[in-house]
Formats: sequence, structure tokens, C-alpha cells
Amino acid sequence: MFSHINELEYVTPLARLGLDCLRDLGMVEDVRKLGIFEKYLAVWVVLCILVGLFLAQYFPVLSITINNMQIGGISIPIGVCLFLMMYPALLNLQLEELKKLLQNPKPIILTLVSNWVWAPLITAFLAYYFLAGYNQLIVSLILLGSSPCTAMVLVWGVLADGNQEQNVINTSLNTITIMFLYAPMVSLLTGIQNIPIDRIALVLSVFVFIGIPMVLGHLSKKLITRRKGKKWFLEVYRSAVGKIAIIALLTTLVVLFSLNGNVLLHHPEEMILVSLPLLLGFIIVVGLNLCVTKFAGLRYREAIISVIIGSSSHFEIAIATAISLYGLGSQAALGTTMGLFWEVPIMLSLVFLGKKLNHKGFWKK
Repeated sequence: MFSHINELEYVTPLARLGLDCLRDLGMVEDVRKLGIFEKYLAVWVVLCILVGLFLAQYFPVLSITINNMQIGGISIPIGVCLFLMMYPALLNLQLEELKKLLQNPKPIILTLVSNWVWAPLITAFLAYYFLAGYNQLIVSLILLGSSPCTAMVLVWGVLADGNQEQNVINTSLNTITIMFLYAPMVSLLTGIQNIPIDRIALVLSVFVFIGIPMVLGHLSKKLITRRKGKKWFLEVYRSAVGKIAIIALLTTLVVLFSLNGNVLLHHPEEMILVSLPLLLGFIIVVGLNLCVTKFAGLRYREAIISVIIGSSSHFEIAIATAISLYGLGSQAALGTTMGLFWEVPIMLSLVFLGKKLNHKGFWKK
């Protein structure tokens, strides 16, 4: 399936492994072709909205019952769905590859600076400006801007013909840094505007939805690979949990929109309102990353990975944290879904833009 890439000299065994992992997860059927779910992600979100609105009008008791099955303020069924959303993404963690950081640290450092300095700061500033008086919507943007992606960027990096070793290393590093920096960053950016937030719930969200899945993912990967072999792990187990994660995500969205159906019908402007700073923030962050990678003298294959990872969001953890902090029927939970809605068109546009700029000699040859 990737034979035409494997013939290229620069594709190392690690890169081939990364591509095989993407294929086996069902995330890409070909390096030039997205899977059905990723390609039409925005369509699935719209369908979830419509199904949720239908349930809100004609079967409101269903979503209310699901939401009321709670422990510690989190719906048990939705908590399970959120966990299942996170676990497959954290199977991407490859700790053994982090030792390669010193071989070419510049693009890794630039990506980390984007992920943890200007992306969250720019997103937060735009949220303060555009969403004044809508504290939960401000928090939803802060949650998105402070969560560097660890899963879908693997797909975008392949489509852009970027450096896949760097892609794997960066996503693994993001998985670790988000454990320690996500809660402090969100606390800092909400504290600047004196927006009240349950910091204990925030830390617990990171522990439950990142820490536990990361540990279980690492242990299950080692155990299953030892007993069943790497091929079975990639082709059977990983593919299965990837499909379960899709079902869990769509189920969460249906319940979320069914609980907020009446609000959406009477106040659709809120979703438009939160989308404006989200899209503007993307344009600014991408533009900044393009300029920085150019002036830093990066070559295309390293630069495009830095731009993609430095400009994307981990919408799963943002949604999970918003639900944990404010509940399934909150503005914050709805706001974070806009990050999910815009993910595919934005990233595909960036892949196209990167290739165009490379063709025109924007980066160093």
C-alpha cells in the first residue's frame, strides 16, 4: 500500500512503522487518501448535531437519563466514551524514540514553543476579545489552544510528505508534556481574566483522560505485543480500538447536542461566535509558524511537520475536560466541539498550502 513511498531513500524503518500504524488504525487507506471518517469528519459532526436536535425535541428523557448516571459529576456512560476516545490515540506513544531528540532538536524545539507559548496565548487573547461576557466559551477556546495534538497530526504529516520520524517523536513528546503543562497553562490563562475554574477537576481530568489511558496504552501494547506479536497488535487490536474510539466520539456528540438542543435552536449565534476567534487564531498561528520555520532555515519536510503540529489542537482532551469542568450540557462542551468541526478542513488546507509554498521555494532546499 505504501510501496511507492518505501522506495524513497529517506524513509527509514521507523517512518515505515509509523505509516503502517496509521494504515492499520484505519486512519488512512493510502498516503494520498483519508479514511472515510477523517475525510468527512465535519459531515459526521453535522449529522450528530441533527440527530441530537431530533432527540432533544422528541426523546429528551434519553439524553437526560444518560447524563444523570453520574459519579463525581461526570456521566458514567459519557466518561466511558471519553476514555475510549483517548486510549487509542495514546497507543501512539513511543518512549524509545525520544532519545533521538538531540539528533536534530531545532524543529522539535520550535514546535514545542508554538504548542506551549504562542498558540495558547494567541488563542486566549482572541477569546478574551471576541467572547467577553461568555466565560464558558472563553474557557472552551483556552482548552483547545492549550492542547497540542497527539493523534490526527500523524495523518496530516503523511499527507504532507513530511518527516515521519520527527512526526512520531513530536507526538510522543506532546503526549508527555500535556500531562504536566496542560492544567497549569489552562489555570494561568483563565486566572488572567479571573474566570473561576475548578482546578482540582482540571487536574483530575488530565489524570483520568490522559494519564490513565497513557499508562494502560503503554502496558497493553507491551503485553499484547509480547503474547500475540506486533503484527496482531497493529492489524487486529489497534484497528479494533480505533473503530471503537470513532463510535465513542460520535455517541458523545449526539448526547451533547441532544442536551443542548433547545439552546442551539434558539441561540445558534453562539457557535458562530466561538468559531470566529478559533479560525482567526488558526490563521495567525499558522502564519507565525510558517515565518519562524522559514527564518530558522528548516527544510520543507521538517518545517511542515513543525507547522502542522504547532498549529493543531487535541480536541478530544478539550471536549473531555470541558465536560468534566462544566457538564455535558454546557456552553464550554459545545464550544470545544467547534475545534472538532473545523479540524479536517483547516488541516487539509494547511497540507495544500505547505505543498504550494514548497513548490514555490518558500523553504530551504
